[in-house]
Amino acid sequence: MTTTAQGLDGLTALAGRDLGRTDWLEITQERVNTFADATGDHQWIHTDPQRAKEGPFGGPIAHGYLTLSLVIPLFGDLLEIQDVSMSVNYGLEKVRFPSPVPVGARIRLHGTVGSVEEVKGNGVQMRLAFTVEVEGSAKPACAAEAVYRHYA
Repeated sequence: MTTTAQGLDGLTALAGRDLGRTDWLEITQERVNTFADATGDHQWIHTDPQRAKEGPFGGPIAHGYLTLSLVIPLFGDLLEIQDVSMSVNYGLEKVRFPSPVPVGARIRLHGTVGSVEEVKGNGVQMRLAFTVEVEGSAKPACAAEAVYRHYA
């Protein structure tokens, strides 16, 4: 279920709130290959399914940065922000990739709003804890703290 925040006051009211989890998203070989083409990272553990079967993961895995990049569209399924003039990705704090995402696996995003503080220029800065979960895995694929700024 998507949470909706109205303006800066609505964002501020979300401090400490668990936003829940998204629906599952399957990681396909096509998505992995497209990411490899976009980034130039064609390492065989990602793009050569035959060779990857003999590798350390028993098959191809998604790039860690592909997993991280999917936080952006998945986050849009958790939070809809209305009545702000601009939102920017201000950066990331600690990012870790505790377990791989095998091609064919399904992932989802869990998000929790940490702090929401005023910033210059009539805005707020939000810190969000994100965890990318892999269906059937006890360990997450990615854990990160993202920082966003929103302006009235």
